[in-house]
Amino acid sequence: MTERTMVEAINLALAQEMDADDTVVVLGEDVGRDGGIFRVTDGLLDEYGEERVIDTPLAEAVIVGSSVGMAIAGLRPVCELQFSGFSFFAFHQIEGHVARMRWRSQGRFPLPMVVRMPYGAGVRALEHHSESMESVYAHVPGLKTVIPSGPRNARSLLISAIRDPDPVVFLEPKRSYRSFREEVPDEEETMEIGLPRRVREGEDLTIVTYGAMLRVVLDAVEELESGDGITVDVIDLLTISPLDADMIVESVEKTGRAMVVTEAHRSFGPHAEIVRRLVEDVFWYLEAPIETVTGYDIQVPYFAREMVYLPDRERIVAAARRVLDV
Repeated sequence: MTERTMVEAINLALAQEMDADDTVVVLGEDVGRDGGIFRVTDGLLDEYGEERVIDTPLAEAVIVGSSVGMAIAGLRPVCELQFSGFSFFAFHQIEGHVARMRWRSQGRFPLPMVVRMPYGAGVRALEHHSESMESVYAHVPGLKTVIPSGPRNARSLLISAIRDPDPVVFLEPKRSYRSFREEVPDEEETMEIGLPRRVREGEDLTIVTYGAMLRVVLDAVEELESGDGITVDVIDLLTISPLDADMIVESVEKTGRAMVVTEAHRSFGPHAEIVRRLVEDVFWYLEAPIETVTGYDIQVPYFAREMVYLPDRERIVAAARRVLDV
Protein backbone atom coordinates (compact mmCIF):
# COMPACT_ATOMS: atom_id res chain seq x y z
CA MET A 1 0.00 0.00 0.00
CA THR A 2 1.42 3.39 -1.00
CA GLU A 3 2.12 6.06 1.63
CA ARG A 4 0.67 9.42 0.59
CA THR A 5 0.31 12.93 1.93
CA MET A 6 -3.14 14.48 2.15
CA VAL A 7 -2.41 16.51 -0.99
CA GLU A 8 -1.54 13.34 -2.89
CA ALA A 9 -4.55 11.47 -1.52
CA ILE A 10 -7.01 14.21 -2.54
CA ASN A 11 -5.40 14.37 -5.99
CA LEU A 12 -5.88 10.60 -6.28
CA ALA A 13 -9.56 10.91 -5.33
CA LEU A 14 -10.16 13.58 -7.97
CA ALA A 15 -8.36 11.60 -10.68
CA GLN A 16 -10.19 8.37 -9.86
CA GLU A 17 -13.61 10.03 -9.91
CA MET A 18 -12.83 11.87 -13.14
CA ASP A 19 -11.80 8.54 -14.66
CA ALA A 20 -14.98 6.86 -13.46
CA ASP A 21 -17.48 9.60 -14.29
CA ASP A 22 -17.26 11.99 -17.25
CA THR A 23 -19.63 14.43 -15.52
CA VAL A 24 -17.07 15.24 -12.80
CA VAL A 25 -15.37 18.55 -13.51
CA VAL A 26 -12.87 20.61 -11.50
CA LEU A 27 -12.82 24.40 -11.47
CA GLY A 28 -11.20 27.21 -9.54
CA GLU A 29 -8.40 29.75 -9.54
CA ASP A 30 -5.18 28.25 -10.93
CA VAL A 31 -6.43 24.65 -10.64
CA GLY A 32 -5.38 23.86 -14.21
CA ARG A 33 -2.11 25.24 -15.46
CA ASP A 34 -0.57 25.66 -11.98
CA GLY A 35 -2.20 22.63 -10.36
CA GLY A 36 -3.73 24.71 -7.57
CA ILE A 37 -1.96 26.88 -5.03
CA PHE A 38 -1.15 23.77 -2.94
CA ARG A 39 -0.75 21.57 -6.07
CA VAL A 40 -3.76 19.47 -5.10
CA THR A 41 -4.96 19.40 -8.73
CA ASP A 42 -1.50 18.93 -10.23
CA GLY A 43 -1.54 16.93 -13.47
CA LEU A 44 -5.31 16.91 -13.92
CA LEU A 45 -5.29 19.43 -16.77
CA ASP A 46 -2.87 17.34 -18.83
CA GLU A 47 -4.91 14.21 -18.21
CA TYR A 48 -8.47 15.50 -18.64
CA GLY A 49 -8.20 18.69 -20.67
CA GLU A 50 -9.41 22.24 -20.25
CA GLU A 51 -13.10 21.37 -20.67
CA ARG A 52 -13.00 19.38 -17.41
CA VAL A 53 -10.26 21.23 -15.51
CA ILE A 54 -11.19 24.89 -15.70
CA ASP A 55 -9.08 27.86 -14.62
CA THR A 56 -11.49 30.57 -13.48
CA PRO A 57 -11.18 34.30 -12.84
CA LEU A 58 -10.31 35.44 -9.32
CA ALA A 59 -13.99 35.65 -8.38
CA GLU A 60 -15.31 33.27 -5.76
CA ALA A 61 -18.96 34.11 -6.41
CA VAL A 62 -18.46 33.24 -10.07
CA ILE A 63 -16.76 29.94 -9.23
CA VAL A 64 -19.58 28.79 -6.96
CA GLY A 65 -22.36 30.30 -9.06
CA SER A 66 -21.04 28.56 -12.19
CA SER A 67 -20.90 25.30 -10.25
CA VAL A 68 -24.58 25.69 -9.35
CA GLY A 69 -25.49 25.97 -13.02
CA MET A 70 -23.28 23.03 -13.93
CA ALA A 71 -24.87 20.84 -11.26
CA ILE A 72 -28.40 21.75 -12.36
CA ALA A 73 -27.37 20.89 -15.94
CA GLY A 74 -26.24 17.40 -14.92
CA LEU A 75 -22.55 17.75 -14.12
CA ARG A 76 -20.79 17.04 -10.81
CA PRO A 77 -18.59 20.09 -10.25
CA VAL A 78 -15.81 20.10 -7.66
CA CYS A 79 -14.92 23.74 -7.19
CA GLU A 80 -11.90 24.95 -5.27
CA LEU A 81 -11.75 28.19 -3.31
CA GLN A 82 -8.08 28.91 -2.63
CA PHE A 83 -8.57 29.68 1.07
CA SER A 84 -11.64 29.44 3.30
CA GLY A 85 -11.17 33.07 4.29
CA PHE A 86 -12.07 34.07 0.74
CA SER A 87 -15.17 31.89 0.64
CA PHE A 88 -17.29 34.66 2.12
CA PHE A 89 -17.20 36.44 -1.24
CA ALA A 90 -19.26 33.46 -2.42
CA PHE A 91 -21.38 33.05 0.69
CA HIS A 92 -24.49 34.50 -0.90
CA GLN A 93 -24.22 31.81 -3.59
CA ILE A 94 -23.56 29.05 -1.04
CA GLU A 95 -26.34 30.03 1.37
CA GLY A 96 -28.77 31.48 -1.17
CA HIS A 97 -28.54 28.84 -3.90
CA VAL A 98 -26.29 25.87 -3.13
CA ALA A 99 -27.96 25.04 0.17
CA ARG A 100 -31.49 25.85 -0.95
CA MET A 101 -31.87 24.54 -4.51
CA ARG A 102 -33.32 21.11 -3.68
CA TRP A 103 -35.72 22.67 -1.15
CA ARG A 104 -36.60 25.58 -3.46
CA SER A 105 -37.38 23.27 -6.38
CA GLN A 106 -39.24 20.75 -4.20
CA GLY A 107 -36.72 18.07 -5.09
CA ARG A 108 -36.60 18.75 -8.82
CA PHE A 109 -33.00 19.98 -8.77
CA PRO A 110 -30.60 18.17 -6.48
CA LEU A 111 -27.21 19.82 -6.42
CA PRO A 112 -24.39 17.24 -6.57
CA MET A 113 -21.45 19.58 -6.08
CA VAL A 114 -18.47 19.92 -3.75
CA VAL A 115 -16.96 23.17 -2.52
CA ARG A 116 -13.35 22.42 -1.52
CA MET A 117 -11.40 24.91 0.54
CA PRO A 118 -8.20 24.79 2.61
CA TYR A 119 -8.83 26.05 6.14
CA GLY A 120 -7.13 26.53 9.49
CA ALA A 121 -3.88 27.91 10.86
CA GLY A 122 -0.41 26.57 11.45
CA VAL A 123 1.35 27.20 8.12
CA ARG A 124 2.47 30.83 8.60
CA ALA A 125 -0.02 32.19 6.09
CA LEU A 126 -1.24 35.77 5.73
CA GLU A 127 -4.41 37.47 6.94
CA HIS A 128 -7.63 35.86 5.60
CA HIS A 129 -5.65 32.64 4.99
CA SER A 130 -5.87 30.93 8.41
CA GLU A 131 -9.51 31.09 9.48
CA SER A 132 -11.38 28.22 11.12
CA MET A 133 -14.97 29.26 10.43
CA GLU A 134 -16.53 25.86 9.89
CA SER A 135 -19.41 26.72 12.22
CA VAL A 136 -20.66 29.22 9.62
CA TYR A 137 -21.25 26.44 7.09
CA ALA A 138 -22.39 23.86 9.63
CA HIS A 139 -25.13 26.30 10.66
CA VAL A 140 -26.65 26.48 7.15
CA PRO A 141 -29.47 23.98 6.50
CA GLY A 142 -28.96 22.01 3.30
CA LEU A 143 -25.17 21.78 3.49
CA LYS A 144 -23.01 18.90 4.62
CA THR A 145 -19.73 20.02 6.19
CA VAL A 146 -16.89 17.50 6.08
CA ILE A 147 -13.42 17.89 7.64
CA PRO A 148 -10.91 15.07 7.08
CA SER A 149 -8.05 14.52 9.50
CA GLY A 150 -5.59 12.49 7.43
CA PRO A 151 -4.72 11.33 3.91
CA ARG A 152 -6.71 8.11 3.91
CA ASN A 153 -9.99 9.50 5.18
CA ALA A 154 -9.55 12.63 3.03
CA ARG A 155 -9.41 10.47 -0.09
CA SER A 156 -12.36 8.30 0.99
CA LEU A 157 -14.56 11.16 2.13
CA LEU A 158 -13.90 13.25 -0.99
CA ILE A 159 -15.01 10.39 -3.23
CA SER A 160 -18.17 10.06 -1.14
CA ALA A 161 -18.71 13.82 -1.33
CA ILE A 162 -18.40 13.85 -5.12
CA ARG A 163 -20.94 11.03 -5.40
CA ASP A 164 -23.36 12.60 -2.93
CA PRO A 165 -26.55 13.92 -4.56
CA ASP A 166 -26.45 17.00 -2.33
CA PRO A 167 -23.86 19.75 -1.84
CA VAL A 168 -20.87 19.19 0.42
CA VAL A 169 -18.51 21.81 1.85
CA PHE A 170 -15.17 20.00 2.10
CA LEU A 171 -12.78 21.77 4.46
CA GLU A 172 -9.17 20.61 4.14
CA PRO A 173 -6.86 21.32 7.11
CA LYS A 174 -3.85 22.71 5.29
CA ARG A 175 -1.64 22.13 8.33
CA SER A 176 -2.11 18.44 7.51
CA TYR A 177 -1.52 18.74 3.76
CA ARG A 178 2.11 17.61 3.84
CA SER A 179 2.98 17.19 7.51
CA PHE A 180 2.67 13.40 7.53
CA ARG A 181 1.97 10.39 5.33
CA GLU A 182 -0.41 7.46 5.66
CA GLU A 183 -0.97 4.28 3.74
CA VAL A 184 -3.67 4.95 1.15
CA PRO A 185 -4.77 2.04 -1.06
CA ASP A 186 -4.75 2.43 -4.83
CA GLU A 187 -8.10 0.67 -4.95
CA GLU A 188 -11.31 2.63 -4.54
CA GLU A 189 -12.29 3.31 -0.94
CA THR A 190 -15.16 5.37 0.45
CA MET A 191 -16.45 6.42 3.87
CA GLU A 192 -19.99 7.30 4.82
CA ILE A 193 -20.45 11.02 5.33
CA GLY A 194 -21.94 11.86 8.72
CA LEU A 195 -20.24 9.23 10.85
CA PRO A 196 -17.38 9.84 13.33
CA ARG A 197 -14.69 7.25 14.06
CA ARG A 198 -13.10 6.09 17.29
CA VAL A 199 -9.35 6.57 16.88
CA ARG A 200 -8.31 5.34 20.32
CA GLU A 201 -10.11 3.28 22.96
CA GLY A 202 -10.10 4.29 26.61
CA GLU A 203 -12.03 4.14 29.88
CA ASP A 204 -11.25 7.33 31.82
CA LEU A 205 -11.83 10.32 29.52
CA THR A 206 -13.47 11.12 26.18
CA ILE A 207 -11.81 13.66 23.86
CA VAL A 208 -13.70 14.77 20.76
CA THR A 209 -11.85 16.57 17.99
CA TYR A 210 -11.44 16.85 14.20
CA GLY A 211 -9.15 18.10 11.44
CA ALA A 212 -5.54 19.01 12.18
CA MET A 213 -6.21 18.94 15.92
CA LEU A 214 -6.46 15.15 15.90
CA ARG A 215 -2.69 14.64 15.77
CA VAL A 216 -2.15 17.25 18.49
CA VAL A 217 -4.69 15.45 20.67
CA LEU A 218 -3.04 12.08 20.07
CA ASP A 219 0.30 13.57 21.06
CA ALA A 220 -1.24 14.83 24.32
CA VAL A 221 -2.91 11.48 24.95
CA GLU A 222 0.44 9.71 24.68
CA GLU A 223 1.72 11.91 27.52
CA LEU A 224 -1.41 11.37 29.62
CA GLU A 225 -1.46 7.62 29.22
CA SER A 226 2.24 7.15 29.84
CA GLY A 227 2.56 9.61 32.72
CA ASP A 228 -0.85 9.58 34.41
CA GLY A 229 -1.82 5.95 33.98
CA ILE A 230 -5.18 6.67 32.42
CA THR A 231 -6.75 5.65 29.10
CA VAL A 232 -8.56 7.98 26.72
CA ASP A 233 -11.34 7.49 24.19
CA VAL A 234 -10.48 9.71 21.19
CA ILE A 235 -13.25 10.44 18.67
CA ASP A 236 -12.58 12.07 15.30
CA LEU A 237 -15.77 13.73 14.04
CA LEU A 238 -14.92 13.84 10.29
CA THR A 239 -18.33 15.41 9.62
CA ILE A 240 -19.56 18.29 11.74
CA SER A 241 -22.84 18.70 9.86
CA PRO A 242 -24.83 16.56 10.08
CA LEU A 243 -23.41 15.77 13.50
CA ASP A 244 -23.89 12.17 14.61
CA ALA A 245 -23.47 12.28 18.38
CA ASP A 246 -24.32 8.65 19.16
CA MET A 247 -20.70 7.53 19.48
CA ILE A 248 -19.85 10.56 21.63
CA VAL A 249 -22.81 9.96 23.93
CA GLU A 250 -21.99 6.26 24.29
CA SER A 251 -18.36 7.10 25.06
CA VAL A 252 -19.19 9.66 27.75
CA GLU A 253 -21.68 7.29 29.34
CA LYS A 254 -18.70 4.95 29.75
CA THR A 255 -15.99 7.44 30.83
CA GLY A 256 -18.05 10.06 32.71
CA ARG A 257 -15.62 12.79 31.62
CA ALA A 258 -15.42 14.75 28.37
CA MET A 259 -13.33 17.29 26.49
CA VAL A 260 -13.66 18.91 23.07
CA VAL A 261 -10.61 20.25 21.21
CA THR A 262 -10.88 22.54 18.17
CA GLU A 263 -8.93 25.44 16.72
CA ALA A 264 -12.15 27.36 16.00
CA HIS A 265 -12.85 30.55 17.96
CA ARG A 266 -14.05 29.97 21.49
CA SER A 267 -17.53 31.46 21.14
CA PHE A 268 -20.31 29.79 19.14
CA GLY A 269 -18.11 27.06 17.65
CA PRO A 270 -18.77 23.36 16.95
CA HIS A 271 -17.49 22.52 20.43
CA ALA A 272 -20.43 24.41 21.91
CA GLU A 273 -22.87 22.26 19.94
CA ILE A 274 -21.15 19.08 21.15
CA VAL A 275 -21.32 20.28 24.75
CA ARG A 276 -25.02 21.05 24.29
CA ARG A 277 -25.67 17.51 23.03
CA LEU A 278 -23.81 16.01 25.98
CA VAL A 279 -25.63 18.16 28.54
CA GLU A 280 -28.96 17.13 27.04
CA ASP A 281 -28.19 13.43 26.65
CA VAL A 282 -25.70 12.38 29.33
CA PHE A 283 -25.79 15.05 32.02
CA TRP A 284 -26.39 12.53 34.81
CA TYR A 285 -23.41 10.44 33.70
CA LEU A 286 -20.94 13.33 33.98
CA GLU A 287 -18.52 13.17 36.88
CA ALA A 288 -16.86 16.50 36.09
CA PRO A 289 -17.55 19.67 34.08
CA ILE A 290 -16.86 19.36 30.34
CA GLU A 291 -13.65 21.08 29.26
CA THR A 292 -13.14 22.79 25.89
CA VAL A 293 -9.74 23.66 24.43
CA THR A 294 -10.11 26.06 21.51
CA GLY A 295 -8.70 29.02 19.68
CA TYR A 296 -9.40 32.47 21.08
CA ASP A 297 -11.97 35.12 20.18
CA ILE A 298 -9.48 37.13 18.15
CA GLN A 299 -8.35 37.15 14.54
CA VAL A 300 -5.70 34.48 13.93
CA PRO A 301 -2.40 36.25 14.72
CA TYR A 302 0.47 36.70 12.33
CA PHE A 303 3.51 34.44 12.24
CA ALA A 304 5.19 35.22 15.55
CA ARG A 305 2.11 34.41 17.65
CA GLU A 306 0.19 32.03 15.43
CA MET A 307 1.18 28.89 17.33
CA VAL A 308 0.25 30.54 20.64
CA TYR A 309 -3.28 30.91 19.28
CA LEU A 310 -3.60 27.23 18.40
CA PRO A 311 -4.35 24.55 21.00
CA ASP A 312 -1.17 22.59 21.76
CA ARG A 313 -0.19 19.53 23.74
CA GLU A 314 0.40 21.50 26.95
CA ARG A 315 -3.05 23.13 26.91
CA ILE A 316 -4.76 19.83 26.16
CA VAL A 317 -2.89 17.93 28.87
CA ALA A 318 -3.62 20.65 31.45
CA ALA A 319 -7.33 20.63 30.60
CA ALA A 320 -7.46 16.85 30.74
CA ARG A 321 -5.90 16.83 34.19
CA ARG A 322 -8.45 19.38 35.40
CA VAL A 323 -11.26 17.08 34.26
CA LEU A 324 -9.62 14.00 35.77
CA ASP A 325 -8.87 15.68 39.10
CA VAL A 326 -12.52 16.40 39.88
